Amino acid sequence: MDDSGTPAEEPTTDGEAAGDPAHPEEDPLALRIEQLILGAGRQYTPFQAARAADVPMELAARFWRAMGFADIGQAKALTETDVIALRRLAGLVEAGLLSEAMAVQVARSTGQTTARLAEWQIDSFLEGLTEPPEPGMTRTEVAYPLVELLLPELQEFLVYVWRRQLAAATGRVVQAADDEEMVDRRLAVAFADLVGFTRLTRRLEEEELGELVEAFETTAADLVAAHGGRLIKTLGDEVLYVADDAGTAAEIGLRLIETLANDATMPELRVGMALGTVTTRMGDVFGNTVNLASRLTSIAPKDAVLVDGALRAELVAAGEAPESEKETDAGASYRFALRPLYQRPVRGLGVIEPWLLTRRSSGS
Repeated sequence: MDDSGTPAEEPTTDGEAAGDPAHPEEDPLALRIEQLILGAGRQYTPFQAARAADVPMELAARFWRAMGFADIGQAKALTETDVIALRRLAGLVEAGLLSEAMAVQVARSTGQTTARLAEWQIDSFLEGLTEPPEPGMTRTEVAYPLVELLLPELQEFLVYVWRRQLAAATGRVVQAADDEEMVDRRLAVAFADLVGFTRLTRRLEEEELGELVEAFETTAADLVAAHGGRLIKTLGDEVLYVADDAGTAAEIGLRLIETLANDATMPELRVGMALGTVTTRMGDVFGNTVNLASRLTSIAPKDAVLVDGALRAELVAAGEAPESEKETDAGASYRFALRPLYQRPVRGLGVIEPWLLTRRSSGS
């Protein structure tokens, strides 16, 4: 897609678009599936789509790139749904509901999230279901009726989950103490990292490695959600999650260690967490608190959880852990125990004092 704002020489027929070197002749069945999913056939070049949506070509190009779609020159590959989407996004800017920069962020965050979802659904879901049942049938011939049946159900489910997540996120924002807290919030941030993953990549077959990563991500996601945390992202051998309070983050970290320790197929895990102000952008978290949690993870022993002084202090203040093991009240009931480790300098963060977090009781 040319973002210069000037239309390039346009093809006059669909045949010319199909003959574009960047877009070789496509399987007619594949085009039928695309039309089924998009709900419309190809009829616009990028310039025509921008003009039909009454959106400047440069802005349309920014939106498309933000959504993760490649430049396609002037191939006739866009549909009426593309025009409607451009018009809606640009309309939010024209109405003053979003700035242009925010609209681009909306496009980018939505594109990145749904791209990963779509890849997963094809790789792990449709791929297995579209094995040809009879000799001579192509995967595409099997896929069309399957997509036709599944598409409306998956679409409804996607909208339902999105609305649920939006309601939860909105609730957290509404309860924020002030406007600044909506963006810069005090959270417990934790990383959980599989130990020796690089060695595993050399030893395991690709399929085995994929199954291990999927099992780890699934286990982590389930535990984080079940105990009140929020999974921010997964990075294969590592997950990043946050919680509104130290006790929730600590409970999740220990449960992750305990659960994976009982699974002989899983390597050891190490967890590092810190409490402090973080900046939230596009569903991710940034700042020194995140950096500190990452550094604590890198120095944590196998099957252990390290926390920073701020998280330890909140656990003590909340009555979740004793101020000192020597001064523990015999009648008190604590969930966690904390043991100081040697202070050490950490590049960019100064000297830190890690605390080893363990469980004192079975917990809830």
